[in-house]
Amino acid sequence: MREELLPDIIKRYEAASFVVTRRFNALIQEKLPEDMTREQFGIVRYLNSRDESGGGCTSTELADAFCVGKSTITSLITRLVDKDLIQRHPDGKDRRVTYLSLTDKGIRTAKETDRIIKDTLGRYIQAFEDEEALQFIETFEFLADKLKN
Repeated sequence: MREELLPDIIKRYEAASFVVTRRFNALIQEKLPEDMTREQFGIVRYLNSRDESGGGCTSTELADAFCVGKSTITSLITRLVDKDLIQRHPDGKDRRVTYLSLTDKGIRTAKETDRIIKDTLGRYIQAFEDEEALQFIETFEFLADKLKN
C-alpha cells in the first residue's frame, strides 16, 4: 500500500467502524432481554460456538477472547451462572482448571441471539450483491487475522 494513502484510509476506517459498531450494538441491545448486557450476550454466543465445536472454555480463554481482565470475566461468569445460562465443570485431572459451557437455558438463549443477529445484520448485508458481500467479509476477515497475530 502506498504510504500517502494510509492516513485517509485509517480515518475512513475509524469513522465507518465507529458508526457500524455503535449502531449495531444499539440495535442489538434494544432486542436483548432487559437483564442481559452486550458483554453477557457476547459470552453466550462465544460459548455456543465453542460448544458446537465440541469443546468447553476456561475463564482465561474468555478473558483473552474478550480482551478483559480475569476479575472482569469472573464477574461476568458469575452473573451468567446466577441466570442459569452457563455452568462450571471442574477438570477431572487438574482441580485448578474449570471449564464453562452453556446450560439448556443458555443454549436456548444462544439460539435466540443467533436469530437476533441474523435478522438484524441480515437486513443490512442483503443490500450487498453476492460478490460485494463476499469481498467485504474476506477483507474484514483478513484484517481480523492480522489483528489476532
